[in-house]
Amino acid sequence: MISISEMFISNAYADGAAAAPQGGDFMQFLPLVALLAVFYFLILRPQQKRVKEQKAMIEALQKGDEVATVGGVLGKVVKVGEDNVAVEISDNVVVQVQKAAVQNVLPKGTIKSI
Repeated sequence: MISISEMFISNAYADGAAAAPQGGDFMQFLPLVALLAVFYFLILRPQQKRVKEQKAMIEALQKGDEVATVGGVLGKVVKVGEDNVAVEISDNVVVQVQKAAVQNVLPKGTIKSI
């Protein structure tokens, strides 16, 4: 009499003729190489590009630029230092902000239009 488990699950027997495939070493690492390539092109490369653009934007800051900070403060650059930027956020109100905290340089006239 055949049990239900024997109907659905066949027995596995060791086959002495089945040997490791020839040249299998490279084929085993191919998925890992492909995964690393996808990781590089989808994650690392775009991140490096954004960092490069942010650094160029910060280095190009000059007096008169309208900026938005990471905290959401909008203002006009009054003075550019080595590590800091003086941003005028209102009439006679100037705050010192680290250059790294500048998120965007806005087009001229953006603050007045708001």
